[in-house]
Amino acid sequence: MTPSRRRRRFNPDRDVAEWTGKYVPYDILREAFIALLAVAVLVVLLAVAFSSPDESAINLKTWASADPVDFAQTAITELDGSSALATYGPPYNNTPDASQHIGFFEPEAWVGVHQPIDTAQDFVVAPLNALPSRAVHLAVDAYERAPAAQQAAWTSAYEKAVANAKEVDGRLVVGPGRYGPVGFMIGSLTTMAQSGALDSALLSGGEFYSTDYTKPLLLLADGTYMENQATAQHLTGDQWGMMNETGNYPGQAWLWLYTMWYQVPPMNSSSNGDLEVWGIMMVLSAGLIFLPFIPGLRSIPRWSRVYKLIWRRHYEELALSQGGGNFPTSPATEIARDPVADPSPDADTIPSPVGGAGGRG
Repeated sequence: MTPSRRRRRFNPDRDVAEWTGKYVPYDILREAFIALLAVAVLVVLLAVAFSSPDESAINLKTWASADPVDFAQTAITELDGSSALATYGPPYNNTPDASQHIGFFEPEAWVGVHQPIDTAQDFVVAPLNALPSRAVHLAVDAYERAPAAQQAAWTSAYEKAVANAKEVDGRLVVGPGRYGPVGFMIGSLTTMAQSGALDSALLSGGEFYSTDYTKPLLLLADGTYMENQATAQHLTGDQWGMMNETGNYPGQAWLWLYTMWYQVPPMNSSSNGDLEVWGIMMVLSAGLIFLPFIPGLRSIPRWSRVYKLIWRRHYEELALSQGGGNFPTSPATEIARDPVADPSPDADTIPSPVGGAGGRG
């Protein structure tokens, strides 16, 4: 036999012994159909039992229609610049000392304002100017032409009046006061929101498809309506909201580690809580990534002997083998000693796992 025709030695990692048993027919199309049907039924049953309800999306129209008083109370804070967004700081405005920081680490301030938002112009004045109403335009013009002190007096008076406002048949009813054109402006903005026009006005960005919902969401977040809906659905921060979803348990359970830090001091009361939680998670993530290179930590699995639990069946068989007077053998050795798995002519010359070199006996 020439060297090129010599039989290659059997390697269990590369070769498969030829099957000499019998064959039975197998209909793969039928099996695929059965598997598809079984999975479909299982998906439907699990969806019925564990799925979350399809909650309708909240928008400005929903908010203004359900709670026009809260909408008007929020709108006046946007106009006078006292809302949470107006004083948020980067990336929306330059409010001094508003950025979260840990010592010198202040990434918000370093990045700066890259999505500027003027709450009075963007949420009140510009949308009202988009309305085809001369009366509204005259009110807005009167407000903008007034001195800053007069504007502050009007907005302050309206804030006091709207605090005791009522809803009558879906309409906003505010008591009388010396708030100039501000009352008519906020009333018109509320009506605009109830019609759905405000959603469109804040979404318009010059593109055919408007997918940037930043402004509507920021305006919603300044009110209490969305917060109340979140509380009812157990979605707020103190309700582990980051890992919840509307409806049934368990939600996004994989976020438990991230949201856990918001429940413990000092993060649960710190003004820098978001940055502190982010820092903790970055340290933990780095520890996980570089675990194989960190002395001590990388040895925990060996010290804890958790592998004994994972491979308990193997160690039970190993103990029985040792108790019977036989020496433990590795899977590779067992394959080498198996004449069926190793049909090569050289099989009888494989060294014995007990020691020495000898034949199979």
